[in-house]
Amino acid sequence: MAAYSTKPPFFDLPVDSDHKATEFRPLSLAPPHMRAFHLAWLSLFSCFFSTFAIPPLISVIRDDLNLTNTDISNAGIASFVGSIFARLAMGPICDLVGPRVASATLSLITAPVVLSTSLVTSPHSFILIRFLIGFSLANFVANQFWMSSMFSGSIVGLANGVAAGWANVGAGVTQLVMPLIYTLITSFDVPSFTAWRIAFFVPAILQAVTALMVLAYGQDLPDGNYKRSNSRGNKPKENVFSVLFHGLKNYRGWILGLTYGFCFGVELTTDNIIAQYFYDRFDVNIETAGAIAASFGLANLFSRPSGGVISDEMAKRFGMRGRLWSLWVVQTVAGLLCVLLGRVNSLWGSVLVMCGFSLFVQAASGLTFGVVPFVSKRSLGVISGMTGSGGTMGAVVTQLLLFSGSKFSTQTGISLMGLMMIVCTLPVTFIYFPQWGGIFCFPSRPNEDYQLLE
Repeated sequence: MAAYSTKPPFFDLPVDSDHKATEFRPLSLAPPHMRAFHLAWLSLFSCFFSTFAIPPLISVIRDDLNLTNTDISNAGIASFVGSIFARLAMGPICDLVGPRVASATLSLITAPVVLSTSLVTSPHSFILIRFLIGFSLANFVANQFWMSSMFSGSIVGLANGVAAGWANVGAGVTQLVMPLIYTLITSFDVPSFTAWRIAFFVPAILQAVTALMVLAYGQDLPDGNYKRSNSRGNKPKENVFSVLFHGLKNYRGWILGLTYGFCFGVELTTDNIIAQYFYDRFDVNIETAGAIAASFGLANLFSRPSGGVISDEMAKRFGMRGRLWSLWVVQTVAGLLCVLLGRVNSLWGSVLVMCGFSLFVQAASGLTFGVVPFVSKRSLGVISGMTGSGGTMGAVVTQLLLFSGSKFSTQTGISLMGLMMIVCTLPVTFIYFPQWGGIFCFPSRPNEDYQLLE
């Protein structure tokens, strides 16, 4: 009977005692760390591409399906509501089966739903499809869980930031690409109301292909996949209710969920409304509105990763207090820019402020997940799920209160959304870790291994 070799595995990247990478090389495909990184962001990219493929074509879809503004707003809300429950569930699922299987399964389940967008014939079916497609955004939780499992604490903020940031670019790319695909199809004399339906074959196929790549080439942990690792004792099994309980009782997870709701949640809402906002307010054509909206999402290529970099660098200088201070400052500035965006009356002035706003609000998302991996080692998936679902809950709240049949104009709603960001960032000052301290407090038990206890 063959015994497992006691020889330590070889890794292309330097690793810590848990075999997590201590260096981040985004241009490398070295297995398992960097391969997991590329599979994670590509898979989530396809989900963002699918979820936000509808808004850039909404002016055409609106005319075909006779949608009212209320229908469009309700559909936007529905897409976020679906994501809330899926993200909450995804956290414990990742804790139990690993991010690889969880991510790929969800993508394969929702890909046919994306394809079904081409069959929509009524406002009610349109809203239902957006609700079901929204489930795919729960892949974000698997994305962040996977990075936290592969990269050491010294660079986890960077890894989380780049993986999510590059993936979030999908929301910007789809704003740019879907109108081009639609225009290309119509150039072959395909009727407008048929062309937009054919266009949705692209995001559906992309999502299915990336899911299969995750299954074929991915690995949950540096030492193997969950089932195999559990058999070796690398990751002890724990009762699902115990994992869930330890996560839900941790108040830090709730605060980070609220904070994330008003950075990433605001970003989602902006992705939903920004193309139509410029199209209606400044009377630009659909391609121009899509290009402007794309610049908001495309900023994720470097803005969210910069949040992770800031979090890690501030931690090296000031510990956890540096991570918390950076999060509070950056998100507050983002709120101020959001207020200003709704007050600017010129096209180019609005574009300029929007670009600044995108940099700060997306960096704040990266900073939030620079803190998440340190809240609970035992219930990492649950905390990630709580925070991630908080992001989509924030999108539902802002969309419902400010942009769904609201008495406020869209520009006033944008400014009010900025004020909500500023207020809802304040609870970050209450986050405290016994061994690391908080924004205003020094640690009380610096030698305690809090992560293992909680």
